[in-house]
Amino acid sequence: MRYVVNRLIFFVVSVWAAVTINFILPRMMPGDPAQAMFAKFSNNLTPQAMHALELQFGFSNQPIFVQYVTYLKGLLTGNWGLSFTYYPTPTTTVIGQSLPWTLGLVGITTLISVFAGTGLGILIAWRRGKVLDTTLPIASLFVQAAPYMWTGLILLYVFGFKFGWFPIAHGYADDTPPSFTWAFFLSALRHGILPAITIFLGSFSGWLIGMRNNMILTLGEDYVTFAEAKGVRPMRLVMMYAARNAILPQITSFAIAIGNVVSGSILTEVVYSYPGIGAQLNAAVLQQDYPLIQGAFLVIALAVLLANLIVDLLYSRLDPRVRTGGAAV
Repeated sequence: MRYVVNRLIFFVVSVWAAVTINFILPRMMPGDPAQAMFAKFSNNLTPQAMHALELQFGFSNQPIFVQYVTYLKGLLTGNWGLSFTYYPTPTTTVIGQSLPWTLGLVGITTLISVFAGTGLGILIAWRRGKVLDTTLPIASLFVQAAPYMWTGLILLYVFGFKFGWFPIAHGYADDTPPSFTWAFFLSALRHGILPAITIFLGSFSGWLIGMRNNMILTLGEDYVTFAEAKGVRPMRLVMMYAARNAILPQITSFAIAIGNVVSGSILTEVVYSYPGIGAQLNAAVLQQDYPLIQGAFLVIALAVLLANLIVDLLYSRLDPRVRTGGAAV
């Protein structure tokens, strides 16, 4: 119980730090976001209209502490400001529309990559020295060594442009607007295949080689040798004795990967013009859309912290030594 309370306190302090840094960073950046925004309208708006816009966007000359309290109040009430790029759309609406695309694409692809990499890692470690063990890690590592954007561009050119098998941009066809219909679902699935393959190829090797190495170390432990000598069935020996302990480091990596799902694979989304939060963040930086940048960073930070909290609690259940600081239970 003490371990859980400590993790919850750490989570709350981390959230407060992330929220505060998210408030401070834009104010420490060179240039004035307000001036950058209003420069676009300076020749087209009267001073009265400019002042009205300032109030609407929340720009003020109040003391920094008052601005901080106003910022916290806005976060709690869902008022995260208006997007400059999509004015007058609220930032929360833009993020809410982009987030499902990233969660659907990167989330599902990450889960497939984790399960496939971990499962095959267990298999090739158990059958060490066979053909699959000597070829698959090297081949997957070779593919992962290529930058995401290059892999994406190659797939886009070959299967999208040259053969025409898949669409080359966007998340769905223009003639099938978002709706709960099979036509839209199939269109979104077809548009998501190439980005999904790109993300899968870029992350699969890490899971495969990580699990393989953990399994090889665990299979060399005395208790595994002892269990094998006692005649424990091979499947039970692999899954219950070796894989159960070897998978613990993978869970830590999984927490980081799940947290990064929200940030999406920014370069992949940019290459395929995919309407996820990564592409929105890239557009917001280019357009100096500070409210949208702040909102996206805050969502990403909260997702990473929440994922780490869940995995910390799960990890303590799988390995009780975590709760006791390494002491035997």
